[in-house]
Amino acid sequence: MSRSDRLFSILQILQDGALHTAGALAERLGVSQRTLYRDMDKLAASGVPVQGTRGTGYRLADLTALPPLMLTSPELEALNLGLAIAAQVADPDLKAAATRLAEKIDAALPEVGAPPHHSWGFATSPFTDAARSFAHMPTLRAAIKARQKLRITYTGRDGDVSIRVIRPLEMSYWTRIWAVTAWCEQAQAHRVFRLDLMTSAEALPELFTEEPGKTLADYTPNP
Repeated sequence: MSRSDRLFSILQILQDGALHTAGALAERLGVSQRTLYRDMDKLAASGVPVQGTRGTGYRLADLTALPPLMLTSPELEALNLGLAIAAQVADPDLKAAATRLAEKIDAALPEVGAPPHHSWGFATSPFTDAARSFAHMPTLRAAIKARQKLRITYTGRDGDVSIRVIRPLEMSYWTRIWAVTAWCEQAQAHRVFRLDLMTSAEALPELFTEEPGKTLADYTPNP
């Protein structure tokens, strides 16, 4: 498993909001605690709102307020994603402006549970270019709303490219990386697919209904 995939797996585990010890995380991922500590440091440096320390455990902070504005989760995600993209362009002035704006936003966030001022972490992000996820978002959102099956071309952790038919259930945001939780008809199991690893996403003329064992409520994270 590559480091990027491992970091994404850590985010999947932490999404439950519970406190996870370094030992439990390391065992689940099949790595040493020393490697796990380095991974957690990398996530924190790249802007993931990780709370906790070595010896106590880790969890994700839940930040949704930006005083004096109250933002919904999708609105905050759009703001974060837009700044990340602006910071990746070639124009040095625009990159500098995006960084300054991110620092101002960080300074305005509530002190309790707020990440450090480097939390937007453009230069240290362990994930791929945020803009690569844009292309498939409209198709995925429409399919989730309509309960419509999709055919996707996807690059897996082993680098192999596969074509899958999925039932998209929910889109989620993982600090500059988007993913869709879905029921994969090839695997006959729930899977989480990163949008930046999708080459194509095609809506099929076939709708799906909720079936026992295949719903979002039935999904249990298992990186």
